Amino acid sequence: MYVHTCARVRLDVHTRARYSGAVTRALHVYAGSVARARIAERGWDPALFSLLLGAAGGPKWLVLSQLDRVLSSSLLAPARRRAPLHAFGTSIGSWRHACLAQADPRAAIGRMELGYIEQRYDARPPPERVTAVTSALLDTVLGETGPEELVAGARLRVHIGTVRGLRIVAGAGRRQQAAGMLLAALANAVDRGLLQRWYQRVVFTSGGLADVGLRFTDFQSTTAPLRPDNVAPALLASASIPLTLEGVRDPPGAPPGRYWDGGIVDYHHDLRGYAGDGLVLYPHFYGHLIPGWFDKPFRARRPRGALLERVVMLAPSPAFVRSLPGGKIPDRHDFTRLRTDARIERWWTVVQRASALAEEFTDLLARADPLDGVRSFAA
Repeated sequence: MYVHTCARVRLDVHTRARYSGAVTRALHVYAGSVARARIAERGWDPALFSLLLGAAGGPKWLVLSQLDRVLSSSLLAPARRRAPLHAFGTSIGSWRHACLAQADPRAAIGRMELGYIEQRYDARPPPERVTAVTSALLDTVLGETGPEELVAGARLRVHIGTVRGLRIVAGAGRRQQAAGMLLAALANAVDRGLLQRWYQRVVFTSGGLADVGLRFTDFQSTTAPLRPDNVAPALLASASIPLTLEGVRDPPGAPPGRYWDGGIVDYHHDLRGYAGDGLVLYPHFYGHLIPGWFDKPFRARRPRGALLERVVMLAPSPAFVRSLPGGKIPDRHDFTRLRTDARIERWWTVVQRASALAEEFTDLLARADPLDGVRSFAA
Protein backbone atom coordinates (compact mmCIF):
# COMPACT_ATOMS: atom_id res chain seq x y z
CA MET A 1 0.00 0.00 0.00
CA TYR A 2 1.19 3.50 -0.79
CA VAL A 3 1.91 5.34 2.46
CA HIS A 4 1.12 9.05 2.66
CA THR A 5 3.56 11.33 4.47
CA CYS A 6 3.66 15.09 4.93
CA ALA A 7 6.73 15.23 2.74
CA ARG A 8 4.71 13.99 -0.21
CA VAL A 9 2.59 17.14 -0.32
CA ARG A 10 5.53 19.54 -0.56
CA LEU A 11 6.94 20.65 -3.88
CA ASP A 12 10.24 18.96 -4.64
CA VAL A 13 13.20 20.93 -5.97
CA HIS A 14 12.59 19.89 -9.58
CA THR A 15 8.96 21.00 -9.52
CA ARG A 16 9.82 24.32 -7.87
CA ALA A 17 12.43 25.04 -10.51
CA ARG A 18 10.00 24.15 -13.22
CA TYR A 19 7.44 26.77 -12.17
CA SER A 20 9.66 29.48 -10.69
CA GLY A 21 10.24 31.10 -14.06
CA ALA A 22 6.63 32.17 -14.66
CA VAL A 23 4.34 33.22 -11.84
CA THR A 24 1.15 32.30 -13.68
CA ARG A 25 2.35 29.15 -15.38
CA ALA A 26 0.64 26.79 -12.94
CA LEU A 27 -2.26 29.04 -11.95
CA HIS A 28 -4.44 31.11 -14.26
CA VAL A 29 -6.45 33.85 -12.59
CA TYR A 30 -9.38 35.27 -14.56
CA ALA A 31 -11.46 38.31 -13.62
CA GLY A 32 -14.51 39.91 -15.21
CA SER A 33 -14.68 43.63 -15.94
CA VAL A 34 -16.37 44.66 -12.68
CA ALA A 35 -14.06 42.42 -10.67
CA ARG A 36 -10.96 43.89 -12.35
CA ALA A 37 -12.05 47.44 -11.62
CA ARG A 38 -12.71 46.76 -7.96
CA ILE A 39 -9.52 44.80 -7.38
CA ALA A 40 -7.52 47.53 -9.12
CA GLU A 41 -9.01 50.04 -6.69
CA ARG A 42 -8.92 48.06 -3.44
CA GLY A 43 -6.52 45.19 -4.00
CA TRP A 44 -7.36 41.69 -2.82
CA ASP A 45 -9.68 42.89 -0.09
CA PRO A 46 -11.66 39.89 1.26
CA ALA A 47 -14.65 42.19 1.80
CA LEU A 48 -15.02 42.51 -1.99
CA PHE A 49 -16.26 38.92 -2.19
CA SER A 50 -19.76 37.89 -1.19
CA LEU A 51 -20.07 34.43 -2.77
CA LEU A 52 -17.81 31.39 -3.05
CA LEU A 53 -18.74 28.81 -5.70
CA GLY A 54 -17.80 25.14 -5.78
CA ALA A 55 -18.28 22.88 -8.81
CA ALA A 56 -19.11 19.20 -9.06
CA GLY A 57 -16.29 17.06 -10.39
CA GLY A 58 -15.37 14.19 -8.07
CA PRO A 59 -11.60 13.57 -7.90
CA LYS A 60 -10.88 16.76 -9.83
CA TRP A 61 -11.01 18.55 -6.47
CA LEU A 62 -7.57 17.17 -5.60
CA VAL A 63 -5.92 19.76 -7.85
CA LEU A 64 -7.50 22.48 -5.65
CA SER A 65 -6.86 21.12 -2.15
CA GLN A 66 -3.61 23.03 -1.65
CA LEU A 67 -5.21 26.22 -2.97
CA ASP A 68 -8.11 25.76 -0.54
CA ARG A 69 -5.63 25.69 2.32
CA VAL A 70 -4.28 29.09 1.29
CA LEU A 71 -7.76 30.54 0.80
CA SER A 72 -8.79 29.38 4.27
CA SER A 73 -6.16 31.62 5.83
CA SER A 74 -6.38 34.54 3.39
CA LEU A 75 -9.54 35.64 1.57
CA LEU A 76 -11.77 33.32 3.62
CA ALA A 77 -10.26 33.94 7.06
CA PRO A 78 -12.93 35.25 9.51
CA ALA A 79 -10.41 37.68 11.00
CA ARG A 80 -10.16 39.43 7.62
CA ARG A 81 -13.88 39.67 6.99
CA ARG A 82 -16.68 41.70 8.56
CA ALA A 83 -19.24 38.96 7.88
CA PRO A 84 -19.13 35.28 6.86
CA LEU A 85 -18.83 34.57 3.16
CA HIS A 86 -21.69 32.68 1.53
CA ALA A 87 -20.76 29.47 -0.27
CA PHE A 88 -22.87 27.54 -2.78
CA GLY A 89 -21.62 24.21 -4.05
CA THR A 90 -22.71 20.88 -5.43
CA SER A 91 -21.22 17.43 -5.10
CA ILE A 92 -17.50 17.65 -4.29
CA GLY A 93 -17.81 21.45 -4.30
CA SER A 94 -20.13 21.25 -1.32
CA TRP A 95 -17.72 18.86 0.42
CA ARG A 96 -14.87 21.34 -0.07
CA HIS A 97 -17.03 24.03 1.49
CA ALA A 98 -17.82 21.69 4.38
CA CYS A 99 -14.08 21.55 5.07
CA LEU A 100 -13.59 25.30 4.74
CA ALA A 101 -16.54 26.02 7.07
CA GLN A 102 -15.08 24.09 9.97
CA ALA A 103 -13.13 25.69 12.80
CA ASP A 104 -9.93 23.99 11.58
CA PRO A 105 -10.31 23.88 7.80
CA ARG A 106 -6.77 22.68 7.13
CA ALA A 107 -7.27 19.64 9.34
CA ALA A 108 -10.59 18.91 7.61
CA ILE A 109 -8.98 19.19 4.15
CA GLY A 110 -6.25 16.80 5.28
CA ARG A 111 -8.79 14.26 6.49
CA MET A 112 -10.69 14.50 3.23
CA GLU A 113 -7.53 14.12 1.13
CA LEU A 114 -6.41 11.04 3.00
CA GLY A 115 -9.80 9.33 3.05
CA TYR A 116 -10.68 10.22 -0.54
CA ILE A 117 -7.39 9.17 -2.09
CA GLU A 118 -7.09 5.94 -0.12
CA GLN A 119 -10.51 4.60 -1.17
CA ARG A 120 -10.30 0.95 -2.21
CA TYR A 121 -12.93 -1.07 -4.04
CA ASP A 122 -13.28 -4.45 -5.64
CA ALA A 123 -13.91 -4.41 -9.37
CA ARG A 124 -17.18 -2.65 -10.22
CA PRO A 125 -18.55 -2.23 -6.70
CA PRO A 126 -22.35 -2.05 -6.35
CA PRO A 127 -23.99 1.25 -5.35
CA GLU A 128 -24.52 -0.07 -1.81
CA ARG A 129 -20.79 -0.51 -1.34
CA VAL A 130 -19.86 2.90 -2.79
CA THR A 131 -22.54 4.57 -0.67
CA ALA A 132 -21.24 2.90 2.50
CA VAL A 133 -17.62 3.93 1.80
CA THR A 134 -18.65 7.48 0.88
CA SER A 135 -20.80 7.84 3.99
CA ALA A 136 -17.95 6.66 6.22
CA LEU A 137 -15.58 9.10 4.52
CA LEU A 138 -18.04 11.92 5.09
CA ASP A 139 -18.23 11.10 8.79
CA THR A 140 -14.44 11.37 8.95
CA VAL A 141 -14.44 14.68 7.09
CA LEU A 142 -17.05 16.23 9.39
CA GLY A 143 -15.60 14.88 12.61
CA GLU A 144 -17.45 15.33 15.88
CA THR A 145 -18.28 19.03 15.56
CA GLY A 146 -18.49 19.60 11.81
CA PRO A 147 -22.29 19.60 11.47
CA GLU A 148 -22.72 22.19 14.21
CA GLU A 149 -19.95 24.35 12.74
CA LEU A 150 -21.54 24.30 9.29
CA VAL A 151 -24.92 25.32 10.68
CA ALA A 152 -23.42 28.08 12.85
CA GLY A 153 -21.72 29.57 9.78
CA ALA A 154 -18.98 31.42 11.65
CA ARG A 155 -16.51 31.01 8.76
CA LEU A 156 -18.80 30.29 5.80
CA ARG A 157 -22.56 30.46 5.35
CA VAL A 158 -22.98 27.15 3.56
CA HIS A 159 -25.62 26.32 0.91
CA ILE A 160 -25.61 22.73 -0.38
CA GLY A 161 -27.09 22.00 -3.80
CA THR A 162 -28.94 18.73 -4.42
CA VAL A 163 -31.67 17.48 -6.75
CA ARG A 164 -34.81 15.55 -5.84
CA GLY A 165 -35.73 12.90 -8.38
CA LEU A 166 -39.17 13.16 -9.98
CA ARG A 167 -41.19 10.65 -11.99
CA ILE A 168 -39.06 7.78 -13.24
CA VAL A 169 -35.89 8.94 -11.45
CA ALA A 170 -37.68 9.15 -8.10
CA GLY A 171 -36.79 5.54 -7.33
CA ALA A 172 -33.50 3.78 -6.66
CA GLY A 173 -33.73 1.04 -9.30
CA ARG A 174 -30.80 1.06 -11.69
CA ARG A 175 -32.94 0.37 -14.76
CA GLN A 176 -35.27 3.19 -13.76
CA GLN A 177 -32.35 5.54 -13.25
CA ALA A 178 -30.72 4.62 -16.56
CA ALA A 179 -33.95 5.08 -18.49
CA GLY A 180 -34.78 8.31 -16.68
CA MET A 181 -31.35 9.80 -17.27
CA LEU A 182 -31.59 8.97 -20.97
CA LEU A 183 -34.94 10.76 -21.19
CA ALA A 184 -33.57 13.70 -19.21
CA ALA A 185 -30.53 13.96 -21.47
CA LEU A 186 -32.69 13.96 -24.60
CA ALA A 187 -34.97 16.63 -23.18
CA ASN A 188 -32.02 18.71 -22.05
CA ALA A 189 -30.59 18.57 -25.56
CA VAL A 190 -33.72 20.37 -26.74
CA ASP A 191 -33.92 22.88 -23.89
CA ARG A 192 -32.07 22.94 -20.57
CA GLY A 193 -35.25 24.07 -18.83
CA LEU A 194 -36.97 20.77 -19.68
CA LEU A 195 -34.68 19.05 -17.20
CA GLN A 196 -36.96 20.17 -14.38
CA ARG A 197 -39.52 17.58 -15.45
CA TRP A 198 -37.19 14.99 -13.91
CA TYR A 199 -35.26 16.88 -11.25
CA GLN A 200 -36.13 19.53 -8.68
CA ARG A 201 -33.31 21.64 -7.27
CA VAL A 202 -33.30 21.56 -3.46
CA VAL A 203 -30.79 23.78 -1.66
CA PHE A 204 -30.03 23.04 1.97
CA THR A 205 -29.27 26.48 3.33
CA SER A 206 -27.99 28.03 6.52
CA GLY A 207 -29.84 31.22 5.59
CA GLY A 208 -29.29 34.44 3.71
CA LEU A 209 -29.73 33.29 0.11
CA ALA A 210 -31.66 36.42 -0.77
CA ASP A 211 -29.16 38.63 1.05
CA VAL A 212 -26.28 37.40 -1.08
CA GLY A 213 -28.31 37.61 -4.30
CA LEU A 214 -28.78 33.91 -5.06
CA ARG A 215 -32.11 33.54 -6.85
CA PHE A 216 -32.95 30.12 -8.22
CA THR A 217 -35.67 30.95 -10.73
CA ASP A 218 -34.36 29.05 -13.76
CA PHE A 219 -35.61 25.70 -12.48
CA GLN A 220 -38.26 24.32 -10.20
CA SER A 221 -36.42 24.95 -6.94
CA THR A 222 -36.98 24.95 -3.21
CA THR A 223 -34.92 25.25 -0.05
CA ALA A 224 -34.58 23.29 3.17
CA PRO A 225 -33.06 24.61 6.41
CA LEU A 226 -29.59 23.25 7.10
CA ARG A 227 -29.63 21.57 10.52
CA PRO A 228 -27.12 19.45 12.43
CA ASP A 229 -29.22 16.35 11.74
CA ASN A 230 -29.30 16.85 7.96
CA VAL A 231 -25.80 18.16 7.22
CA ALA A 232 -24.43 14.67 6.50
CA PRO A 233 -27.49 13.50 4.50
CA ALA A 234 -27.43 16.71 2.44
CA LEU A 235 -23.73 16.38 1.66
CA LEU A 236 -24.11 12.70 0.82
CA ALA A 237 -27.07 13.47 -1.45
CA SER A 238 -25.17 16.27 -3.15
CA ALA A 239 -22.48 13.77 -4.20
CA SER A 240 -24.77 10.80 -4.99
CA ILE A 241 -24.09 10.09 -8.66
CA PRO A 242 -26.99 8.06 -10.10
CA LEU A 243 -26.07 4.45 -10.92
CA THR A 244 -22.93 4.80 -8.77
CA LEU A 245 -24.48 5.58 -5.37
CA GLU A 246 -27.92 4.82 -3.93
CA GLY A 247 -29.04 8.41 -3.39
CA VAL A 248 -30.48 9.65 -0.09
CA ARG A 249 -34.10 8.98 0.78
CA ASP A 250 -36.14 11.53 2.76
CA PRO A 251 -33.38 13.70 4.28
CA PRO A 252 -34.62 15.40 7.49
CA GLY A 253 -36.29 18.76 7.05
CA ALA A 254 -36.67 18.46 3.26
CA PRO A 255 -39.52 17.43 0.94
CA PRO A 256 -39.86 13.62 0.84
CA GLY A 257 -38.19 11.76 -1.98
CA ARG A 258 -34.84 10.41 -3.16
CA TYR A 259 -32.07 12.96 -3.56
CA TRP A 260 -29.19 12.91 -6.02
CA ASP A 261 -26.04 14.71 -7.07
CA GLY A 262 -26.64 18.46 -7.34
CA GLY A 263 -24.27 18.59 -10.31
CA ILE A 264 -27.00 17.14 -12.51
CA VAL A 265 -28.52 20.63 -12.61
CA ASP A 266 -25.68 22.79 -11.24
CA TYR A 267 -22.52 21.13 -12.56
CA HIS A 268 -20.35 24.25 -12.76
CA HIS A 269 -23.23 26.73 -12.30
CA ASP A 270 -24.39 29.07 -15.05
CA LEU A 271 -24.46 32.18 -12.79
CA ARG A 272 -27.89 33.27 -14.03
CA GLY A 273 -29.09 32.73 -10.48
CA TYR A 274 -26.67 35.29 -9.05
CA ALA A 275 -27.96 38.84 -8.81
CA GLY A 276 -25.73 40.17 -6.03
CA ASP A 277 -23.39 43.14 -6.21
CA GLY A 278 -20.39 41.53 -4.49
CA LEU A 279 -17.72 39.59 -6.33
CA VAL A 280 -17.86 35.83 -6.85
CA LEU A 281 -14.76 33.82 -5.95
CA TYR A 282 -14.53 30.63 -7.96
CA PRO A 283 -11.64 28.16 -7.53
CA HIS A 284 -12.26 25.82 -10.45
CA PHE A 285 -10.73 22.94 -12.36
CA TYR A 286 -11.03 24.67 -15.74
CA GLY A 287 -11.12 28.14 -17.25
CA HIS A 288 -14.70 27.63 -18.47
CA LEU A 289 -18.08 26.70 -16.99
CA ILE A 290 -20.56 24.00 -17.98
CA PRO A 291 -24.01 24.77 -16.51
CA GLY A 292 -25.36 21.24 -15.88
CA TRP A 293 -24.00 17.71 -16.17
CA PHE A 294 -25.98 17.07 -19.36
CA ASP A 295 -24.68 20.30 -20.94
CA LYS A 296 -21.15 19.02 -21.57
CA PRO A 297 -21.63 18.77 -25.38
CA PHE A 298 -23.13 22.25 -25.71
CA ARG A 299 -20.40 24.88 -25.76
CA ALA A 300 -22.94 27.60 -26.62
CA ARG A 301 -24.50 27.19 -23.17
CA ARG A 302 -21.32 28.13 -21.33
CA PRO A 303 -21.65 31.42 -19.39
CA ARG A 304 -19.95 34.37 -21.05
CA GLY A 305 -19.95 38.15 -21.08
CA ALA A 306 -22.12 39.88 -18.50
CA LEU A 307 -22.58 36.69 -16.49
CA LEU A 308 -18.87 36.74 -15.65
CA GLU A 309 -18.44 40.46 -14.89
CA ARG A 310 -18.21 39.91 -11.12
CA VAL A 311 -16.38 36.59 -11.20
CA VAL A 312 -12.81 35.88 -10.15
CA MET A 313 -11.80 32.39 -11.23
CA LEU A 314 -8.69 30.52 -10.10
CA ALA A 315 -7.85 27.53 -12.30
CA PRO A 316 -4.85 25.36 -13.17
CA SER A 317 -3.32 26.36 -16.48
CA PRO A 318 -3.45 23.95 -19.43
CA ALA A 319 0.36 23.69 -19.30
CA PHE A 320 0.23 22.69 -15.65
CA VAL A 321 -2.46 20.09 -16.33
CA ARG A 322 -0.36 18.59 -19.12
CA SER A 323 2.53 18.25 -16.66
CA LEU A 324 0.50 16.05 -14.30
CA PRO A 325 0.70 12.25 -14.40
CA GLY A 326 -1.27 11.07 -17.40
CA GLY A 327 -1.46 14.68 -18.63
CA LYS A 328 -4.77 15.31 -16.88
CA ILE A 329 -6.53 16.20 -13.65
CA PRO A 330 -7.78 13.16 -11.71
CA ASP A 331 -11.28 12.02 -12.57
CA ARG A 332 -13.56 9.18 -11.50
CA HIS A 333 -12.59 7.07 -14.53
CA ASP A 334 -9.25 6.58 -12.77
CA PHE A 335 -11.02 4.10 -10.48
CA THR A 336 -11.47 1.72 -13.42
CA ARG A 337 -8.62 2.68 -15.72
CA LEU A 338 -5.85 2.36 -13.12
CA ARG A 339 -4.92 -0.31 -10.66
CA THR A 340 -5.68 0.82 -7.12
CA ASP A 341 -2.09 1.33 -5.96
CA ALA A 342 -1.21 3.17 -9.17
CA ARG A 343 -4.24 5.47 -8.79
CA ILE A 344 -3.38 6.26 -5.18
CA GLU A 345 0.23 7.02 -6.07
CA ARG A 346 -0.86 9.25 -8.97
CA TRP A 347 -3.40 11.17 -6.89
CA TRP A 348 -0.90 11.91 -4.12
CA THR A 349 1.50 13.17 -6.78
CA VAL A 350 -1.18 15.56 -8.07
CA VAL A 351 -1.76 16.90 -4.54
CA GLN A 352 1.99 17.40 -4.14
CA ARG A 353 2.41 19.26 -7.43
CA ALA A 354 -0.73 21.35 -6.88
CA SER A 355 1.23 23.23 -4.22
CA ALA A 356 2.41 25.32 -7.17
CA LEU A 357 -1.10 26.81 -7.50
CA ALA A 358 -1.20 27.74 -3.84
CA GLU A 359 2.26 29.31 -3.96
CA GLU A 360 1.47 31.37 -7.03
CA PHE A 361 -1.76 32.68 -5.53
CA THR A 362 0.06 33.59 -2.32
CA ASP A 363 2.56 35.49 -4.45
CA LEU A 364 -0.24 37.31 -6.30
CA LEU A 365 -1.78 38.49 -3.02
CA ALA A 366 1.53 40.10 -2.06
CA ARG A 367 2.27 41.90 -5.35
CA ALA A 368 2.21 45.69 -5.61
CA ASP A 369 0.00 45.44 -8.69
CA PRO A 370 -2.98 43.28 -7.68
CA LEU A 371 -3.84 42.61 -11.33
CA ASP A 372 -0.35 41.56 -12.38
CA GLY A 373 -0.86 38.45 -14.49
CA VAL A 374 -4.66 38.42 -14.03
CA ARG A 375 -6.43 37.50 -17.28
CA SER A 376 -9.73 38.58 -18.77
CA PHE A 377 -12.28 35.92 -19.68
CA ALA A 378 -12.29 34.87 -23.30
CA ALA A 379 -15.07 36.44 -25.36
